[in-house]
Amino acid sequence: VATETADSPIVASQPTVTTESKAHLSIPTLTPTSTPSVIGVFGFQPNVDPLTGLQVDNPEILNRRPVMIKVTNWPRTSRPQAGLSNADIVFEYYIGEQMNRFLAVFYGQDSDKIGPLRSGRLVDPQLVDLYQGILVYGNADPQVDEVIKRVLGDRAIPFDGTPCPPVCGQDTHSISGVFADSAETSLYAQKIGINDSKQNLKGMIFDPALPPGGVNASQITVEYAPWDKGEWQYNKEKDVYDRWIDSELPGGTIKMIPHIDRNNDQQLEFANIVIIYADYIEYAPTVHDVKIDENKTGGHAVFFRGGQSFQGSWKLTGTNRPIQFLDQWGLPMPLKPGNSWIVILGNHSSVEQPKPDQWIFHFDLP
Repeated sequence: VATETADSPIVASQPTVTTESKAHLSIPTLTPTSTPSVIGVFGFQPNVDPLTGLQVDNPEILNRRPVMIKVTNWPRTSRPQAGLSNADIVFEYYIGEQMNRFLAVFYGQDSDKIGPLRSGRLVDPQLVDLYQGILVYGNADPQVDEVIKRVLGDRAIPFDGTPCPPVCGQDTHSISGVFADSAETSLYAQKIGINDSKQNLKGMIFDPALPPGGVNASQITVEYAPWDKGEWQYNKEKDVYDRWIDSELPGGTIKMIPHIDRNNDQQLEFANIVIIYADYIEYAPTVHDVKIDENKTGGHAVFFRGGQSFQGSWKLTGTNRPIQFLDQWGLPMPLKPGNSWIVILGNHSSVEQPKPDQWIFHFDLP
């Protein structure tokens, strides 16, 4: 794999392809003339968000670090969450006892109410360091908190001791909850002396056109337990995936309902759904680490965009650069310009397809 510098295009080694297989494959070549629609291969314009490939109204918003905020998903009384529709990226991962949690990345857009805020996990400093962000979280287990602060230093902003704004509320475990303001977080970081300068966030690429090799994918389900699952349904009219979430009816029956952002009462919709596989390490029922920053050679990934699925991989080019996505040929995988929801599954997870265009991912640990 070629080494990337700040001024060089993203490149990847092409696998050896036999003469017979070449007849059935159309491997794209990323050059300025053949792929003028691809965004990010040769860098981003000052007004383009490198995490979405979209132009921003005010380029000044990009002259800072991403703000990455922990958002709860359990208990159900904490739903609907606030602010997720404004996130560039939402990471979803397992936290133990068959439950999941979110880490939302705010860069090209802000929200003045994000949450409810909950505690940090060992995977958080790894992800925040990749995007050179600022982490806002609702405290953590002492041993976990020690790791978070050791890795991120003053870029870790816990609930305790942080004023309102940027973090407002009384109790992260209450029904009313605690919420963060991403713009105010940036201002607070500058006020307390955190280096909040613009970082090199190149690594993702975007293309409005669908890449070759996809198969139909109209529904995606990620299940941690029969009572804990999220679902995505392809909205052909908008060319996005609408999100649905579990709800319990009287008698214990689980029903999927639209996953709403309480800030605007609108159903969450994302341009890209990305499933990546990684090794989870369980230290205790609710204490896990995930091997993210060790993946320099590549892990399995499945991409969903435009109503189609694509096989590929994910890897790191450094501990302080965004995750790089590759297609089935080992070339950079273009996402649709827009927001992305990234699920981190354990390598022992399984998948089934009741129908060719339906995917059900079952999270599992060794």
